[in-house]
Amino acid sequence: MFLPDDTFRTVVDSTPLVSIDLIVKNSEGQVLLGKRNNKPAKDFWFVPGGRIQKNETMSDAFTRLCKEELGLEKRISDAVFLGPYEHFYNDSIFGDNVSTHYVVLGYSIESNLNITSIPCQQHNEYSWFSEMQIKTSTHVHKHSKAYFTSTN
Repeated sequence: MFLPDDTFRTVVDSTPLVSIDLIVKNSEGQVLLGKRNNKPAKDFWFVPGGRIQKNETMSDAFTRLCKEELGLEKRISDAVFLGPYEHFYNDSIFGDNVSTHYVVLGYSIESNLNITSIPCQQHNEYSWFSEMQIKTSTHVHKHSKAYFTSTN
């Protein structure tokens, strides 16, 4: 269930959001990142993912996000759970005066998907990155880098 903007703004300003991040690896061990269109993390390279909606199970959210974000038919049973993460931002989709706090469930999946066929919703460009590129690039957001370090 998507909320009207005024209601959602109150939620973002008042509570943590629960989301799923999709760490997609291809057969060469590269990781898929997209360049973010919107705040928070606008213009950074970031893993795909999105919010779990009210009355949506984690399993259903996972399947929906794989389809909407990547065009993939995947189930949560196809993934490896990496654990919970927290993302804090000083801004939000509503601007610089509303901060965002996510509790994120990280899941790793494998796919050799063609990046030219990925839907462009939250990201306007996609690329495959090596883990070393992710760790060292100043253009990859710190919250995406966290999936490749020993602590979360």
